[in-house]
Amino acid sequence: MSMTDPVADFLTRLRNAAKAQHADVTMPSSKLKRELARILREQGYIEGYSVQEPGPGRPGEQITVTLKYTNDRKPVISGIQRMSRPGRRMYVDHAHIPRVQGGMGTAIMSTSRGVMTGHDARREGVGGEVVARVW
Repeated sequence: MSMTDPVADFLTRLRNAAKAQHADVTMPSSKLKRELARILREQGYIEGYSVQEPGPGRPGEQITVTLKYTNDRKPVISGIQRMSRPGRRMYVDHAHIPRVQGGMGTAIMSTSRGVMTGHDARREGVGGEVVARVW
């Protein structure tokens, strides 16, 4: 099965695992996915993540994301959406970085200075590709 949008796959697996109340979810890793997981952890949407080296019977690196739930077992991630897609890339300058849920959510940007939140990109005055938004 060829993967045209690994980031959408990453987000969908997180969404599905949270809906099914799984403790964690494992999938193929990439540098961008590790960066997305790092931001989700920093922003408090997930408990954490770990990267497993390729081993016998495991092709390529895997990333395991540990999901986070509230005390009444609701997933902390209530929504997660792919913004820029392979078929329709979405680039913005720093003045047009979208605010998610009136500032309650997080836009994840891929900029020339690396992957960062929309808030950080706005503060640093850099634009880039709007990868996803989380709330």
